[in-house]
Amino acid sequence: MGRRGTCPRVLIVGAGLAGTATAIRLLRFARRPLEIVLLERRSDYRSAGVAYHRDGNPWDHVFNIQAGRMSVFREDVLDFVRWANLEADRRDWPAPWARFEFVEQGPAPRRIFQDYLTDRLAEARREACPGVVLIEADGEAVDMEVRPAGVEVTVRQPLPRGAEAGADPEPTAVFAEHVVLATGLELRDPPFAADVLAHPCFVRNPFSAAGVQKLVTLPAEATVAIIGSVLSAYDSAGLLLRRGHTGMIHLISRTGTMFRTYPGGHEHGVLRLPCPKTLLEPYRNREEFLARVRSEWEAARSTVLRDHPEVDPAVVAERVAKAWEPHLPEAIERIPSAELRTLLDEFGTSIAALRVGAVEYTMAVIERAIHPADGPAKLVVGNVERITPAESGRLVVSVAAPEEKHTIEADLVVSNFGRESDYSRVGQSLWRNLLRRGIAVPHERTGRGLEVDEHGALLSPGGKPAGPVSAVGVLREGDEIVRNGRTGAFAFNLAAIKNQSIAVAARVIEQLEFQDDDLAQDMAHHGHVSNTEEAAPVGFEEAVALEVRRLATRVRSERELLDSRLDVCIRSMGGHPPLPMAASRRDRLMGAVVNRAAVQRLTDVTVTPRQLRRRLGITDGDLED
Repeated sequence: MGRRGTCPRVLIVGAGLAGTATAIRLLRFARRPLEIVLLERRSDYRSAGVAYHRDGNPWDHVFNIQAGRMSVFREDVLDFVRWANLEADRRDWPAPWARFEFVEQGPAPRRIFQDYLTDRLAEARREACPGVVLIEADGEAVDMEVRPAGVEVTVRQPLPRGAEAGADPEPTAVFAEHVVLATGLELRDPPFAADVLAHPCFVRNPFSAAGVQKLVTLPAEATVAIIGSVLSAYDSAGLLLRRGHTGMIHLISRTGTMFRTYPGGHEHGVLRLPCPKTLLEPYRNREEFLARVRSEWEAARSTVLRDHPEVDPAVVAERVAKAWEPHLPEAIERIPSAELRTLLDEFGTSIAALRVGAVEYTMAVIERAIHPADGPAKLVVGNVERITPAESGRLVVSVAAPEEKHTIEADLVVSNFGRESDYSRVGQSLWRNLLRRGIAVPHERTGRGLEVDEHGALLSPGGKPAGPVSAVGVLREGDEIVRNGRTGAFAFNLAAIKNQSIAVAARVIEQLEFQDDDLAQDMAHHGHVSNTEEAAPVGFEEAVALEVRRLATRVRSERELLDSRLDVCIRSMGGHPPLPMAASRRDRLMGAVVNRAAVQRLTDVTVTPRQLRRRLGITDGDLED
């Protein structure tokens, strides 16, 4: 993987959703030559990851949320819906999707998201500035070492087709000025299934080609046990039911949590609610804290029902959870780390169910099957203690219910994905080596993800940046919880990735532009947006508005026009009053500060994407809703 020319290189490790979204932003944002290497160890995961790749998502698997919330661009709400209706290649799509008209509140097959991201990445590559190139490389990053000028990454190349089993290609060293880690979800083997991981009646990963094959070839009368009642469990159950399954499907849930159906016409919304002040009191003990949470929650729900009659009762919980986000970091700060981890483990599924629902396409088939007492699906509340083989060749699932223990003998047992969020336990070579070198540190407060700063840079054990290494996606789960109050899957889902990809790409570009001089020190002194607004109020808002539009514009020629206008605007700010430095240095510094302000506004989560567009004045051209 030789370097092309002398331009700096950014290596993105992982080409799923998070890596692809970051690559798209880098291709859009870069104004100088830059080589972007998008490294992926599994070719079928490229532009998809485990959640969206075609082999693991049959056509009956749809997004949990509405199609109108699946745009990869927060500032362009309906981009995915427009693509699905106007640009997608439907020649191989089956009925009824081949003639389906996608709408904002409706469903969409998860598998087409891979085509969408592939198309948007190709578009970003075509519309990139001269000298900004994208290289899509196959290989697995297994180690990294921070050097004075960047990072040396050890990459294990995939085996060539036809290679002998056991062959191990010699790893290669790839140098990059910056590395972005976007490795996605890590699989965890459930301890209760240790005896059956290789059993033909056990599905460890229902989002794999092998897992899907077992589901679709299962006899219709077979008994199935699906461990968990989260949305991935609904995918497996829904797939069976839509294919005419008549045998009993047991949904085994530790908490008995069921997700709600989004009402017709549902739109994401943000309410302003009073701060839950009692949550900011000192933490005394678990029972007392949970009592305060319940009291504040009921008060907030009552406020929404009374003051916001336009909000459907089905999504009141979602509105309250979102409104609490700005206040949760202060409340979480008061909870001891061990207690916080326990609360997150115990209530993670319940929090997710409060924060997000599912589209009717998924939920209708589940509800029809589970609500009649004699229906083909049944919710079983209890902990799975062990799965063992039976003499019949089937599997026996031992469940400890609140008041009794019982067993379920099944022809097929499906485990939810079961991701590993504690990176001290992840077995991949990359993570073992990064932790050993002190480049990555597991998140201490939550045990989820890694320690990062406010910009997503990995922190060393001493709390300082470990080097030019950033993280996007699930790696930042713990930080999103304690820093931004994001809960459930919203700590690492598409909504979080959209903002992280913008902020990380912009910061990487800034660091590369300033790495050869001492402007970085000037940024430390003058780089806060509020300071610069005070120093140069005249023209600053106009410059930020232009920069927002430049960052959000897909067509290169339009970005170049905005860039020219932005340069003129920044130069005109020199006398209001001037910063104490030469004009060229001042203009570069001001440009960086304007960029930071624009990024802050593009990633403002206190408003909905539609509100964001109106606030930023994005209402024309190909960004029009």
